[in-house]
Amino acid sequence: MVSQTKVSGVVFDEQDNPVPFANVVYVGSNEGTITNENGRFYLESEKTWDKIKVSFIGFTEKEIALTSRVNYDMKIILAQEAAAIDEVFIYSGKTSKKNNPAIDILRKIWSRKKQNGLRQFKQYEYDKYEKIEFDLNTIDSALINSKLFRGMEFIFDQTDTSRVTGKTYLPIFVNEAVSKVYGDNESRKEKEDLLGNKNSGFNENQTIIGFVKDLYNDYDVYENYLKFFDKTFTSPISRTGIQTYNYVLADSAYIDNKWCYNIIYYPRRTNELTFKGDFWVNDSTWAIKEINMQLSKSANINWVKEIYLEQEFDIVNDTTFLLKRDYFLSDFAFRKKEESRGLYGKRTTLYDNYAFNQKKDKEFYDKEVYYYDKDVYNRGDEFWEKNRKEELSADEKGVYKMLDTLKTVKKFRNLYNLGSVLASGYWEFPSLNLDYGPIFSTFGFNEVEGLRIRTGARTYFGQNDLWRTEGFLAYGFKDEKFKFGISGKWLADKKNRLIFSGGYRQDVEQIGASLTTSRDVLGRNLASSSLVNTASNDKLTSIRLTNFAVEIEPVRNLKFRTDFSLRSLESASETFNLEYFTDASETTTKADLTQTEVVFTTIWEPGKKTSGFGVERRVVNEWFPSFFLSYTRGLEGTLNSDFEYDRLQFSFRKAIRVGGFGQLNVSTEVGKTFGEVPLALLSPVPGNQSLFSIFNTYSQLNFYEFVTDEYASVQLEHNFGGRIFSRIPFLKKLNLREIVAIRGVIGNISQENIDLNRPAFENLRFIQNDLPISTLTSQDIAPTAEPYFEYSFGVGNIFKVFRIDVNFRGNYNDLPDARSFGVTGSFGFFF
Repeated sequence: MVSQTKVSGVVFDEQDNPVPFANVVYVGSNEGTITNENGRFYLESEKTWDKIKVSFIGFTEKEIALTSRVNYDMKIILAQEAAAIDEVFIYSGKTSKKNNPAIDILRKIWSRKKQNGLRQFKQYEYDKYEKIEFDLNTIDSALINSKLFRGMEFIFDQTDTSRVTGKTYLPIFVNEAVSKVYGDNESRKEKEDLLGNKNSGFNENQTIIGFVKDLYNDYDVYENYLKFFDKTFTSPISRTGIQTYNYVLADSAYIDNKWCYNIIYYPRRTNELTFKGDFWVNDSTWAIKEINMQLSKSANINWVKEIYLEQEFDIVNDTTFLLKRDYFLSDFAFRKKEESRGLYGKRTTLYDNYAFNQKKDKEFYDKEVYYYDKDVYNRGDEFWEKNRKEELSADEKGVYKMLDTLKTVKKFRNLYNLGSVLASGYWEFPSLNLDYGPIFSTFGFNEVEGLRIRTGARTYFGQNDLWRTEGFLAYGFKDEKFKFGISGKWLADKKNRLIFSGGYRQDVEQIGASLTTSRDVLGRNLASSSLVNTASNDKLTSIRLTNFAVEIEPVRNLKFRTDFSLRSLESASETFNLEYFTDASETTTKADLTQTEVVFTTIWEPGKKTSGFGVERRVVNEWFPSFFLSYTRGLEGTLNSDFEYDRLQFSFRKAIRVGGFGQLNVSTEVGKTFGEVPLALLSPVPGNQSLFSIFNTYSQLNFYEFVTDEYASVQLEHNFGGRIFSRIPFLKKLNLREIVAIRGVIGNISQENIDLNRPAFENLRFIQNDLPISTLTSQDIAPTAEPYFEYSFGVGNIFKVFRIDVNFRGNYNDLPDARSFGVTGSFGFFF
């Protein structure tokens, strides 16, 4: 479909200053846009128009004739208005919150929002068609002639122009999905059945499909906060909007035979996660008829230069407005400069065939179908012609053909393979059905092994493999020893995700870095091989682990697992030992340990979404809570096991969006070991001797500084997302983000476990000031007298990728080698 009218330009006042947030519309239509902070606008329509109207409160409205279908780089000057006309109030800059008709209308929207749309029905169902597209934008001759695309110039035959930004773009990926959605407002349950999925080149790759779809979560403009790209934006329709936005009543008109008011809004402050735009609202139901939202240029968000959203609502009857069309465009770029190249991500969602109050059984929503239906991803043209609710444009149709051709070009295949390696960490060998990696674990270092090199591989036949084997081989140049591991898993029942797994690992590990013992036979934590440490990292353990497990997921995101493991543990360092007494007279010691255990684990992660249907799946969303409960039984005598004991552990983790005040990460762990066990089976408070900020560890604690057999730990970390720095003039342009955290743990250790482990404690910090070993109590070993705590202040988003935390130890500063102050950091790509 070829667009008919295109207009771009800049709006100025008579002093040649740009006019931000001015309203620009085609005369005689409801098609329009808002100028950005620099007064610039771009407007495109599929119809032919001969005039545009430019207006802003405080200025005289101006109409400009269009001399051709394409009118670029127009300079429009608005004259200052001397007085108000009729009864329209004049607002410029920050608008008043009192006697403002726009805010009066906003309050009426709040009072009726639960009576509009799907909320007024007990049950609902509808058809949904979704199209997601990725485009390479800012196409020019320099890019077309660059070495990167040499031999692939034919792809530029599909270029087009964005109706939102006016930039030339090249579609490179299209994904279409048709589904049926069912919901129940009484039980607050919703289910979406995927009927068909088609995309350009990746038809059966649910990882790519899941990642792309998760970028564009569904949203409700009536909610106070809208969640995109792991950020929380204040909705212009929210109850907190009065404190965040300026509102202006700009116009009124009939839309679909309904009288509607037009309200323009724009942010009161810079650097906050806000939008600018306008919406039309009906004068009797106070339901939104149309709304558009454009990201404020100064918003504190990385890698996203532009966000633009449109929603249109259909009139069902006098009281019901239902979502008809949703359009979402985002411009991903490394820089926010106007000329910088990037990637458009566009989602168009169409809704149709609504039906209401058709009650379904509870089992209908609880039943989860995990079976992979290959036909869903290979529907024919007849299916798409019948179910596609919007015809594909010529360039979108061309993408399907273009990518098929691209896949035959060797250079493109090499670029695709490189991108795949960076995303997955594995190098693919399709002809062997084998992946090499993870490549990021190739090198490591610790004081026992010295420099460590690692090589590994896994079987890979496809995204939905029902079985997988994996292994690694490592070598330490200091201890001159080989380490290795091998594991396998098999999905025996797809419906309930019944999985059998087993493996063996022989390695060197820092087991004092976590309160929860890992049964992953191929796992390895950062504490075992961090390159730089703040204290000597010599308290490492040689481990030989054999593990067999059965897990089942009878209800979505509720998993039950049983492990049977055999562990052999001994010190890997001359300066660290795991000795314990083996007799009541405390005359004989043993330095190694053989332990057979059975572990029953329950994991509940409500709201978690995954991609793939095989034995391994990828998590594609965030913000869901995680509940972990485990019971461990030590089996003395079984396979020469040394100890009998019981252990209970519980943990909870959740990332919470606190409205416009950022994100709060919460973690709590509690546990208790019943019975006498050696140091290798106790629960050391997890220290952090690296220079990295690692959540759920204690940055100012050394390994084994505290040891417990019962504990309770709480960690709170809040990222304000720049809300404070945005109000400081000399800092707000840097888009920094402030982070505060507090961590605390209280614990105990029984006298029986102290007596058993006195030989091991001699090499730790617990023997001090020439005190005899026989006088040790719980207060010398565990944070019993008072909870240990520390706190930190951090600055994130430094150069968009770095974070630095300054950590302070709150107490126990008189202990030997106590680190009262430290600096840690991290890096990563975050929005």
